[in-house]
Amino acid sequence: MSANLQPTKDIIAELTDAIGAEHVLTDPADREFYSMDVYRSIEQPAAVVRPGSREDIQAIARIAAGAGLAMVARGGGASYTDAYLPTTPNSLTIDTERMQRVIEINEQDMYVTVEPGITWADLTAQLAKKKLRTAFWGPFSGLKATVGGSMSQNSVSLGSGNYGCSAETALSFDIVLANGELLRTGSQALEQGSPFFRWYGPDLTGLFTGDAGALGIKAAITLRLIPLPSHFAAASFGFNDYRAMASGMAAGARTGVVADNFGLDPKLQQGQLGSTSTKDMLQAVWAVLKSSTNPLDGLTRVFSMAAAGKRFLSGFDYSAHFVVEGSTRAEVNAKLAQVRSAVGAHGTEIANTIPTVLRANPFIPLYPILGPRGQRWVPMHGILPLSKLHDFHDKLSKVYAEYAQRMEQHKVEKAAMFTSISTTALLYEPVFYWEDDRTPFHKRYLPKEYLDMLPEYPANPEGRALVHEMKGKIIDVFSEVGATHMQVGKAYPYMRGRGAEASRVLRDLKANLDPNNLMNPGALGL
Repeated sequence: MSANLQPTKDIIAELTDAIGAEHVLTDPADREFYSMDVYRSIEQPAAVVRPGSREDIQAIARIAAGAGLAMVARGGGASYTDAYLPTTPNSLTIDTERMQRVIEINEQDMYVTVEPGITWADLTAQLAKKKLRTAFWGPFSGLKATVGGSMSQNSVSLGSGNYGCSAETALSFDIVLANGELLRTGSQALEQGSPFFRWYGPDLTGLFTGDAGALGIKAAITLRLIPLPSHFAAASFGFNDYRAMASGMAAGARTGVVADNFGLDPKLQQGQLGSTSTKDMLQAVWAVLKSSTNPLDGLTRVFSMAAAGKRFLSGFDYSAHFVVEGSTRAEVNAKLAQVRSAVGAHGTEIANTIPTVLRANPFIPLYPILGPRGQRWVPMHGILPLSKLHDFHDKLSKVYAEYAQRMEQHKVEKAAMFTSISTTALLYEPVFYWEDDRTPFHKRYLPKEYLDMLPEYPANPEGRALVHEMKGKIIDVFSEVGATHMQVGKAYPYMRGRGAEASRVLRDLKANLDPNNLMNPGALGL
């Protein structure tokens, strides 16, 4: 501790008085768990605090600022980019899990205001009762991923084909600044305003999207609503190689009608096929039936899945899966025809089992934070312009060829997943698996009954170090082709190669809002 820092016990007493003893965690096991993400840990905080309201966050911020303690906000915990990892032991981890309320659903002005700890799955379920939905409606990890986490990190998946990333759905934020004061953005910043519109002069809401909590802590979030689409249709395509798949996904994106989509490389396709069990299929059938617009529609989808069996990916190294949505069957059929015309020029249409099941049950358990054989897992990603897809892949393939022998030696495997975003970009997600021991994060985050089904491995520090080294190489390749990143956290070099004036403006903004660098130090490289 620095010389001017209050004794920890005094700080803990202040926090306890402010939010209650049961919401201030100092046990070493708690501090260890909350200071780890899927990939690793850096430092443990002095305490973990769990606010239950905006006022609690403000009280915590004032206490922390007075003591010179850093503040690191945490959402659902599934980050892999050091986003909520403290970089100094003189920190508080602010866990938002208790803040799960829907504050307002405004059906007339078509917005919803929520607390940051609500999950996408919970929010989607509550809105569906009113036949409403947010435009972007979450990543596939939405059972755990929170709205606050997605706004601070940015995320894609469900709805991203039509509506872009999570930030594009945001209208307004309540931000608690480092000094405990409250900043409101968008039209809500007006004295008589409400959070119905984002843009009025400079876009303050945008400043806090993807900020990794480096500029403030989100205490309330307002998102744009749309009517819940009543119909969807899906199509899947197989491809003989990466170039054909990438070209097909780019062609599908350019149509502007794809709601959401994803592509799989050979490794992930093998995992998908190998993990399909009778129980899985029965659950999938039930989910499809429940999500269908009428019994006949549901039975038609189920019979198609049954006819495909486990052959739906056979014969192709790569696959891509597309969903369209709309208000009538005619509308989705017309959109699907556009997708088939665009993508079919590059691949072969196959059974649409995978996107049909995922649309029926979009939020999946976070079992994949371990590999299918119990290996450690970490993804990374870059967002590429459609014109750079082949160039990046060629450069990445050279990196893998360079490391092939060491990867085999240290039991490191690779895979990849792909998602197009709106009409302009594709997310390329390299994934690593390696045999290694489990961390306290895995043991506490995943159900014991699931962990008991998987093999365990001894510590593999060489494999771990190799993955870290390769991640750095791949980040360099992303930089070479001008890629951008979401979930910047502390892992991606946000300030690297940035123009002098852009860097100055960003650093000046950080200094103005957080002069003592207490908000998630190290995030965004600030």
